[in-house]
Amino acid sequence: MIHFKNDNLTVFQSSLYQTTSAIIQTDDVMIMTDPNWLPHEVQAIREYVDRELGDKQLYIIYTHSDFDHIIGSGAFPEAKVIASEELKAHEHKEEIMQKVNEFDQRYYIKRDYCPHYPSVDHAISRDGERLELGSLSLRFYKSPGHTHDGLFTVVEPLGIFLSGDYLSDVEFPFIFSSYIDYKNTMKKAATILENHYIQVHVPGHGSVTNDPDEIMKRLKESTYYINHLLQDGEKLEIHCREQYSFFDGMKSIHFENIKLARKEDGKDH
Repeated sequence: MIHFKNDNLTVFQSSLYQTTSAIIQTDDVMIMTDPNWLPHEVQAIREYVDRELGDKQLYIIYTHSDFDHIIGSGAFPEAKVIASEELKAHEHKEEIMQKVNEFDQRYYIKRDYCPHYPSVDHAISRDGERLELGSLSLRFYKSPGHTHDGLFTVVEPLGIFLSGDYLSDVEFPFIFSSYIDYKNTMKKAATILENHYIQVHVPGHGSVTNDPDEIMKRLKESTYYINHLLQDGEKLEIHCREQYSFFDGMKSIHFENIKLARKEDGKDH
């Protein structure tokens, strides 16, 4: 499962949708994102944590509330949880957990822990909010659009950018909450890349990269998609087929994106 590793960062990648779970560790703290998906994958992450944690405090950052990103929550009861205030106050927690149950029912999956909606210890309420954890300084930025409760995290001084389900190399933008918010979040991502020294980018789905040109390419591709969603229907679809290997598997989301964008754009005029 280990997809990327350097001195301070280990990233696990699930077989499902190339979903990632990052572990950042120093001598005094361990920080994880979105433990997922399948039982043996969550168990592999659990075993890694057990080997490496020692007497350090474990933190989990939930990048957003999509069920695939919180499905491993019950496997790490000792962790302190960081997430946006919107995730903490989500109005549809039961429906999200029902999706976890439906997934496990559909595929006859048994887990050795009980999944639950994360109980948030540190709720992030504003852009630029900082949390000092040992020798690390975490800077947070709200990232609505994919969902309304998304969170970007920059881990300093390591230069790690945890973007959740944005800036993926395998997925075009999935707009589940707001097209207008998504456009603004892309601008915010550009500002983050401009104002922080980012050395490693960890997307919620896809490949980790430490190539500055690749990071900027991801921003460019996502921004291009968002900006052309209401303009070049057939041209954009051709572009997506060339850019994203699994487009046929997610093209229904592309058409839903167009519907949502048209609806919001119509309200603006």
